[in-house]
Amino acid sequence: MKAQLPPASKRPALWEKIYWIADPLDYMDTYARQYEDIFTNYILGANNPWIFVSHPQGIQKVLTDDIFEAPGSVNKILAPLTGDNSIFILEGDRHKRERKLLMPSFHGERMRDYGELITDITHQIMEKLPLKQTFIARDIMQAISLDVILKVVFGVYEGERYNQLKPLLSGMLDIGKSPLTSSFLFFPILQQNLGSWSPWGYFLKQRQKIDELLYAEIRERRENPDESRTDMLNLMIAARDEEGNPMTDQELRDELLTFLFAGHETTATAMAWALYWIHHQPEVYEKLMSELNSLSRDADGMEIFRLPYLTAVCQETLRIYPVGMLTFARTNKESVDLMGYQLPPKTPVVGCIYLTHRREDLYPQADQFKPERFLERKFSAYEFLPFGGGSRLCLGMALAQYEMKLVLATILLNYELHSLEKQPVKAVRRGITLAPKGGIKMELLNKRSQPPKPRVLVGTV
Repeated sequence: MKAQLPPASKRPALWEKIYWIADPLDYMDTYARQYEDIFTNYILGANNPWIFVSHPQGIQKVLTDDIFEAPGSVNKILAPLTGDNSIFILEGDRHKRERKLLMPSFHGERMRDYGELITDITHQIMEKLPLKQTFIARDIMQAISLDVILKVVFGVYEGERYNQLKPLLSGMLDIGKSPLTSSFLFFPILQQNLGSWSPWGYFLKQRQKIDELLYAEIRERRENPDESRTDMLNLMIAARDEEGNPMTDQELRDELLTFLFAGHETTATAMAWALYWIHHQPEVYEKLMSELNSLSRDADGMEIFRLPYLTAVCQETLRIYPVGMLTFARTNKESVDLMGYQLPPKTPVVGCIYLTHRREDLYPQADQFKPERFLERKFSAYEFLPFGGGSRLCLGMALAQYEMKLVLATILLNYELHSLEKQPVKAVRRGITLAPKGGIKMELLNKRSQPPKPRVLVGTV
């Protein structure tokens, strides 16, 4: 059957790419109004059509039909950040092997071990905030999330290596703070090392310093194994595949950076958005505080995790402005019909998470923040998919949700905040994600109680 791609803009491919990089929400909204459920774009070049689909039925086919596969090669844009051995880049049997090796690190039982640590980190950072002075919510959530990554994932606590890694990783993450700073990801021609004073040269120098610290940590862990440690790096080092082989140092390094970029940016952004919506709508704040105040004083992390209204608030936060706009791309092994269009083999297709979450037939008044919709109806994995789906479903989904709920509960129960945003906050591109423009200005009005005394943590010093 003759190939027939979905409709596309007549604009030049370079213009399309710039439009997509500079204003992705307007880009998607514009084409959804014109073409509805499915359209073609040329953001990767005039000879490289990509298909965006936002209808749940179409997304389900793409994520579950055996005719579609999930090649890692289409995610090469992320290789400078994560390395070639990242689970983002791997495909086929190597991808399956890596997921099996990493899965135990995210097992539900492990979440219990991390709960008190996440709560302690939240208190430690919130206590440093002065009263009645403006702070940027996303910056504070980034500080919390980075500390969680360092301690829960990397297993690196206070000490020389911690003090070196923290600013280096924070600086590396800033590469996505605007379309301009992240442009080298979208335009590989800009990846020119002209010395440490050039953007790419500086990035490579910082990455080398991080690598030296991470490889030193991995080497010391291998030489001095400690089964009592529960951090994810320790579990990854101990993991073995079906043939009894461990992960290599390079694989460990690449997955640590994958967890950093996948877990830090996204979770910090989601928590900042949640604080904005909770304080932007008094009725949401009141309902949530009523639920949180009903907890017993000795409630553990899993009790908080299961709270229905807190869960609905987090789900609605992830719906209205999903941090990740698209699923990872799939390609069809052979010609296939997708929603009435005939795609030639090897056509990249992505589920458009943002547009799916904004469908009025699924989410009436989709531009309004209404947590109750998640209490009134259960959405399928193809209608609500903030963590992607299929074989590329985010491995860190459970940890991200757990961290988000515990941090929000800890802040709301112990610190009285006030939003300083007078106008609605818009979402803008931050690297390959969406984030609140300006980061959300807030102030700390009051500290409701004394935080618990931090425990001594066992780790690298």
